[in-house]
Amino acid sequence: MYNTDLPDRAELPGTARLVRSTVVAALVAAALLVTAILPAEFGIDPTGIGRALGLAQMGEIKASLAANANAGEMAPATSTGPAKPVVEESVVARPVVAEPPSTVSTTGAPTQRQDTVTVTLKHGQAAEFKLAMRKDASVRYEWSTAGVPVNYDTHGDPVDAPKDFYHGYGKGRNKTGDAGTLIAAFDGKHGWFWRNRSGTDVTITLRTSGEYEKIERVL
Repeated sequence: MYNTDLPDRAELPGTARLVRSTVVAALVAAALLVTAILPAEFGIDPTGIGRALGLAQMGEIKASLAANANAGEMAPATSTGPAKPVVEESVVARPVVAEPPSTVSTTGAPTQRQDTVTVTLKHGQAAEFKLAMRKDASVRYEWSTAGVPVNYDTHGDPVDAPKDFYHGYGKGRNKTGDAGTLIAAFDGKHGWFWRNRSGTDVTITLRTSGEYEKIERVL
């Protein structure tokens, strides 16, 4: 009735062999956990093998991205309500006053102006400055720190922007400065968001020159 021979009892693995196999499998799993999984997923590398294989760096990046996401690293998509008063800010050329959001004029010639503003951020703090600009208006800008890197996001919000709207011009991590020309994609407010993750205080200086009606701190 059956064509397959059943194994003899002597051929079956004994209890000691099964225990030994289980212990070996557990040791292999523990070794993989310590040398590969913990470094690659969480940046924890107690043996140093993960860093030598490049896994610890991967885990550190994942942990940093998770921390930034939990802390709200992305700049707010839109600004609602009255802007916060300017704190630790100095202004050169023209006074900068925090003002409630307002519409941008679409008539008349673009306003030519230039400003220099500075802001000091403690660890974990953020700041955001916006220029009121008309569509296709251009502004030359340059911002820098005193050698301490920050994370930044350059973006714009149109007049009456819908919820969760986002239009980015560029962003980066661990940068000490950036410069270029910003051309407004639409009527609205366009500018820079910075967050200090360096562990020490950092002072940011922003210089702008071009076609915009005003500059204000919105965060």
